[in-house]
Amino acid sequence: MWVFRLLKCEFNTPPLSTIRTVPSTIRFISTLKGKIIAIRREDQSVWERRAPLAPANVRRLIRAGVKVLIQPSNRRAYPAQSYQAAGALLQEDISSASVIFGVKQVPVDQLLSNKTYCFFSHTIKAQESNMPLLDAILEKNIRLLDYEKLTDLNGQRVVAFGKYAGVAGMVNILHGLGLRLLALGHHTPFMHIGPAHNYRDSAMARQAIRDAGYEIALGAMPKSIGPLTFVFTGSGNVSQGGQELFQELPHEYVPPEMLKKVAEHGDTTKIYGCEVRRRHHLERKEEGGGFDPEEYDKHPEKYISTFSKKIAPYASVIINGIYWAVDSPKLLTLPDAKYLLRPAHTPWLPISVGAPALPHRMLAICDISADPGGSIEFMNECTTIDTPFCLYDADRNKDTKSFKGPGVLVCSIDNMPTQLPKESTDFFGNLLYPYVLDIIQSDAKTPLEEHHFSPAVHSAIIASNGRLTANFEYIQELRLLNKRSKHKADNVEAQNKTVVVLGAGYVSAPLVEYLHRASNIRLIVASQLKEEADMLASKFPGVEAIFLNVLERPDTLKDTIDSADVAVSLLPYNLHHVVAKACISTKTHLVTASYLNEDVKALHDEAVAAEVTILNEIGLDPGIDHLLALECFDSVKQAGGKIESFVSWCGGLPSPECSSNPLRYKFSWSPRGVLLNTLASARYYDEQQVVDVPAGGNLMTQVQDLDFLPGFALEGYPNRDSTIYKDFYGINSANTVLRGTLRFKGFCNTIRSMQYLGLIDPNPHPSLHPNGPDITWRMLVCNLLGLANGNIFYGNLKRKLAEMLNSDEAVQAIEDLGLLKEDLVMKMNTPLDTLTYYLSKKLCYEESERDLVILRHDIGILWPDNRREKRGINLVLYGDVKGHSAMARTVGYPAAIAVKMILDGEIQQRGVVLPFTADIYRPLLNRLKAEGIEFFETSKWL
Repeated sequence: MWVFRLLKCEFNTPPLSTIRTVPSTIRFISTLKGKIIAIRREDQSVWERRAPLAPANVRRLIRAGVKVLIQPSNRRAYPAQSYQAAGALLQEDISSASVIFGVKQVPVDQLLSNKTYCFFSHTIKAQESNMPLLDAILEKNIRLLDYEKLTDLNGQRVVAFGKYAGVAGMVNILHGLGLRLLALGHHTPFMHIGPAHNYRDSAMARQAIRDAGYEIALGAMPKSIGPLTFVFTGSGNVSQGGQELFQELPHEYVPPEMLKKVAEHGDTTKIYGCEVRRRHHLERKEEGGGFDPEEYDKHPEKYISTFSKKIAPYASVIINGIYWAVDSPKLLTLPDAKYLLRPAHTPWLPISVGAPALPHRMLAICDISADPGGSIEFMNECTTIDTPFCLYDADRNKDTKSFKGPGVLVCSIDNMPTQLPKESTDFFGNLLYPYVLDIIQSDAKTPLEEHHFSPAVHSAIIASNGRLTANFEYIQELRLLNKRSKHKADNVEAQNKTVVVLGAGYVSAPLVEYLHRASNIRLIVASQLKEEADMLASKFPGVEAIFLNVLERPDTLKDTIDSADVAVSLLPYNLHHVVAKACISTKTHLVTASYLNEDVKALHDEAVAAEVTILNEIGLDPGIDHLLALECFDSVKQAGGKIESFVSWCGGLPSPECSSNPLRYKFSWSPRGVLLNTLASARYYDEQQVVDVPAGGNLMTQVQDLDFLPGFALEGYPNRDSTIYKDFYGINSANTVLRGTLRFKGFCNTIRSMQYLGLIDPNPHPSLHPNGPDITWRMLVCNLLGLANGNIFYGNLKRKLAEMLNSDEAVQAIEDLGLLKEDLVMKMNTPLDTLTYYLSKKLCYEESERDLVILRHDIGILWPDNRREKRGINLVLYGDVKGHSAMARTVGYPAAIAVKMILDGEIQQRGVVLPFTADIYRPLLNRLKAEGIEFFETSKWL
């Protein structure tokens, strides 16, 4: 009679999808008698309480004539007495068993030779940590069967703990959600849900969740939290296990396209659920998009995921249960996390008095797949049952000790089913049992070919008779590949990631100093002035200095860049396209602190194709000015405001005590760019009207007196084309848009005088030919005044100069600069270059002098209630006489931080890039504050 019951149960156990792979029970029933198997104790983790077979499964085997040995363990969820009651023998020595079953990996020193072992070996991807285990298995002639490879005819796994991983994961994240919301200032019904291992079984956990759901339905959720949305990725056992418990809450399922609406306008007396499958977020990269499952299975690299853009922004909790392969698109990347975790005001939430707003919509992620660096890229290590949660913030910080602070709560325990050990054992044992009848026939001493295992069992055998089976011979090749990769990685680690800094000038030092702090970065400084590079490198141990002339030796440039992961160009902006081309050809990323020019912009498609990032405008101006403006604009827009005006001023100046010269200015590098820019054209919006300032010196007629910092005597003039920033910044509602250059009062008058005199003329002048006769500054001024004889009486010279400039003050400035002296001129062909050389010596910074950087944004805001605000954003930074100058810090540090972000995978945009996205500018601003570059705001209501 028992045989009939056994047969009936066995034929009813497997699901229909696996029936063809389940071995015939009748075939083995007569050969079970006398077989000895063992269930070993689990010793990989103190939390591991599962077993591969439950007492009920053991009882059936014993009734069929199998002898079952149980290794003693007081940790196992089912006590030894339960197995003994089922007929098993409790004993330490299991060497008489031919087949040994376990759950997790077996310590190498406990492996018994010539046995068949069944467990999750985690060797099929040639995981390095488990290769000694595989080697020992081969050496000891062990037949290894891995549960992970027991599959049906469609390749789907038939034996797994997946469902209970989903169940435990859901309990854990609801528990964590209650604690996270409490830390944010909100008591919720989730507070009464404990961690999964606190419950005797899932029924108790379900009741706790059901009780919480009852309170939610009665309106116990604070309105300030807003609607909660749970997104489940995948539809397999893991996802279904999680959803079973989710359905104990008052809930409503919505399709992905409705998530935004319910996130904004949903009901707080229920929780919204959304099951996301591959077709909902995977699209072909090529035009037309769409999703073809067959093509995706063969070529996942042809697809991208839109999850972070279309789904994640409206998810409160993400339950991730999908399998991720190496070539597959990620659900959430590092840059995605920065975007999703940015502090934001959510205008759809009805904030009540005294109720704190949530920092952002995404509150928690339960990554049940627990695949570090996988589909959720920033989850690069698993949490544990001991420490189940961590707060991950947008700046890549992790906090496992508190539920309070910025970020998203992450739970990524890799052995969740063991938190519900009895049910997991029952569930797994019932799935495994039909295959056990087949596996028991194994004799590791007998060749595999002499066995007649079912296809499912045969295909799950990884090793037999001292070698890998045919289906798993690839592991050896993968090991060699991994070994080479590891060797390469070790070499990279030993030699460091390499950054080449092109240019060893004024702003290079803080950049090199910042990157030199990281032990895994190798730094090379290249300059056409070798002594300059040597001097910089000597300040930082391990930094290499090389001679490099970019224009004359393009082959050396290419070779130098080819050795690097990232290049930084601190060269003149007209050389950036030369460097960018070399970077594209060598697949090296590039960072510059200069304005994006058309030559570099034209390389965008080539850079995308080469998967190279060319990041521009990441200094002070351009650079920090962008970051501060965009942060403000985003916060205003999210709060429902509108930008009506944007006026920005920025300048590097001498500190006031060092500004006593006619220009009220000093030069820390070549004055040529400063002087030449005063001849440039400009364009800006003033009350919706476009104002064009022609080139040739007209800028100095557009000077404005500025009093936003009353303690400073400041003036400013327009800089370049400001009109493009309406689109760049997304502020098309602005009537006034102006970006300008900041100087101390007196600069523009003196510059205008030199322009009138012709001293800033960029064209060659006969008197300044290097091979011409010597000339003094007084003679040159006479020449520029059109005087035939330079031997004019000094008083008459000043009078004629005053007549031309129409200003005694201007004449005094020219005189104070020494331009009327009889000193010989270093002739440089053009007045501009000649004056540049002179001022670089005359107005350079002394060792005891410091500089000053001032940046100011004036932003006019119209709020939804028709109130107007004038907001000022200010940066005032002094240089350090004994350290870096203010200009060097504000140019060098942003560029260095950007380089580090590229190296760390935080910046993943490819092509020609500007720092206009939140995933770039927010971390940069936070890290600049850590370097002492801080900002303050002022506000005035109109």
